[in-house]
Amino acid sequence: MPVRGRHDFDCVNRVSGTPGITIQKHVAMEQKRSSDADHEENTMRLQKHSFAAMGLAGVLAAFAGISVVQAENADVTYKAELSPLNSKTTGSEARGEAAFTISGDQLTIHVSAKGVSPNMEHLQHLHGFAKGDRKSKCPAARNDTNGDGIIDLIETDPVAGTTMVPFHDDPVSMEIVKDTYPAAGADGSYSYEKTVSLKALKDAFAAKFPGQQLDLDRRVVFLHGVPASTKLPATVASLDNIPAQVTLPIACGELKKAGD
Repeated sequence: MPVRGRHDFDCVNRVSGTPGITIQKHVAMEQKRSSDADHEENTMRLQKHSFAAMGLAGVLAAFAGISVVQAENADVTYKAELSPLNSKTTGSEARGEAAFTISGDQLTIHVSAKGVSPNMEHLQHLHGFAKGDRKSKCPAARNDTNGDGIIDLIETDPVAGTTMVPFHDDPVSMEIVKDTYPAAGADGSYSYEKTVSLKALKDAFAAKFPGQQLDLDRRVVFLHGVPASTKLPATVASLDNIPAQVTLPIACGELKKAGD
């Protein structure tokens, strides 16, 4: 058998048709190409997952943003169930509901009443404390401090506070004495509704009661009034020179945020 020379071994070790590249070099190059391809494929796969995750995160963030905006813009309502006061004196049980709905800068005030004295105007107000953060309550029989059997306006002050916001044709005016309060019909009922700027009312409220905010859930709503012909004891007190028949509390309700 003939002995192969160095040239023969070099010929065997070279890749056919690729001058100057040995089998070992070819194998190494193929392995590198395969490794590079695998790396590129893994990189592309990771990028796809990253883009997908980023896309999902973006969608979730968008939905979260929408939810926050919807929550901020959602209507908020405060309600008070109005229960009778001084029914023995009035001869009927005045009842109703007061609702305050906030939608953006709009505050809609709605009061419905029944069982009130018919064919007359009825004062209706928001009452509360002008100092501190005390929560107002509706008066009870024990608040008839002079024992005359009637809870007059002055006797409500210790538990309900002072008259704050009137519910007539212009609540933002904060004018208590006015002749544009709602009047009950012959059936002894009425419905009142007024929409005002929430900011305007808050500003007017803060100007009249420095250091206080509207804080509806700390306030109560009163309905007032019996006919001028109603006989009341001299002990029944009122404000200034206003007849006690005009200011006599006939119903009260404590405001609460709907859903609480």
